Amino acid sequence: MIRLYWKELLDLKPYKIVMTGSLYPQALAALEEQCEIKKWEGPGPIPREQLLDWLQDADGLVSTGNVKVDGELLAAAPQLRVIAQSSVGYDNVDIQACTAKGVPFGNTPGVLVETVADLTYALLLAAARRIHDGWEMVKSGRWTPGAAVPFGVDPYGKTLGIVGMGDIGSAVARRAQASGMNVIYHNRSRREDDQALGTRYVQFDELLAESDFIVVLVPLSASSKGMFDRDQFAKMKPSAYFINASRGSIVNTEALYEALRTGGIAYAALDVTDPEPLPVDHPLIALPNVLITPHVGSATHETRGRMSDLTAANLLAGLAGKPMPACVNSSAQRI
Repeated sequence: MIRLYWKELLDLKPYKIVMTGSLYPQALAALEEQCEIKKWEGPGPIPREQLLDWLQDADGLVSTGNVKVDGELLAAAPQLRVIAQSSVGYDNVDIQACTAKGVPFGNTPGVLVETVADLTYALLLAAARRIHDGWEMVKSGRWTPGAAVPFGVDPYGKTLGIVGMGDIGSAVARRAQASGMNVIYHNRSRREDDQALGTRYVQFDELLAESDFIVVLVPLSASSKGMFDRDQFAKMKPSAYFINASRGSIVNTEALYEALRTGGIAYAALDVTDPEPLPVDHPLIALPNVLITPHVGSATHETRGRMSDLTAANLLAGLAGKPMPACVNSSAQRI
């Protein structure tokens, strides 16, 4: 589908594109065929001054989520026609500023739902069964005859509370139900398909008190930033397992550390942290009851390939003045 879409746009003039990171080869080749590209090769994120300099005559920006898109950036790019970001989240982007400037912004929703749900539920299972602790025991040579092995808990029959019941949340719910878990959730609004999903809507405090496992899947916003603080951890069961696969700053890291250190909750499994990356000497890392992965929710070859394809399609459509496959601020599109 993406290839056919590119063929429709072969009449594009050679627009100038800035890329802050890399896309998969097939998507990059499609852009190189039709655009002049300045691509940051690293290491690390592109320096702000370098980015603003490159954007002075740029028609398009491809972001991998590692730059702040704000009024300053838009002012430095007077010819900018479109921004395409290879992620579903866009908390690094000032959407109002983009819309006011008439710059459509595209992201990559949908294509990573099942992959992120897999990773989220994998974290839950790994935490419950202490898989990482078992591997460390084997690797260190402590697995000897009669040695005490790490004991976990059964997800079966337990209650999973999902905070943020969007597409990824409902995909996690399916996996949990296959394991015999009861699923409750809290959302900004109650879903209309509870019966079909086999889930039950509850208030936030009720979810904190009832859940044996809590999975966080809310987008980062002004209202969700810091929503898990000392008060929230105090309302959880001491036996609760906490899994965050959304954004690190939704959680007060210091409060989470204290809850884990003092036995306020049993375990945390995190794919995101605040700060990110987490410094190797951070006290959270030294705790025995935490598992952290380096923000790999969408990190499979298949999913990153689909994200790259959709990013390229968004960019080419925006440049051509055609409807973007996935546009956050569709009112800004120049169609």
